[in-house]
Amino acid sequence: MTTLRMTFAALGLSAFSSLALAAGNPLSVHVLNLENGLPSPGVNVTLEKHVGSAWQSLAQGTTNEQGRIAELFPAKQTFEAGEYRVVFKTGEYFEKTGHETFFPEIPVIFQVKQTDQHYHIPLLLSPYGFSTYRGS
Repeated sequence: MTTLRMTFAALGLSAFSSLALAAGNPLSVHVLNLENGLPSPGVNVTLEKHVGSAWQSLAQGTTNEQGRIAELFPAKQTFEAGEYRVVFKTGEYFEKTGHETFFPEIPVIFQVKQTDQHYHIPLLLSPYGFSTYRGS
């Protein structure tokens, strides 16, 4: 295969991968424990949408063995622009693992402007601190 044909083939696969991602669930989360460097299974997570002056509950899930929830947004709902909140129930997680924590839950509020994109919310966690960012 020529270099040019291989480049077009790679571009085609890249475009296909992007379409597959866009067709999937628009929201995922991942929790990593910074204290031991391992994923955090068993963290309960809720998803809410800001509606008027209140938060409306949309979904809940629990992180798997890799510390992930791959599809947190409800499958039969339309992903709309707006303000959302993911709440990680970290107090429950640390209690199960026999550790104390300063943060019983960690709310992460984010804004969706482009509904055709995937939003990934990673949480880097320790008993007395955390960090988050928009992942991919």
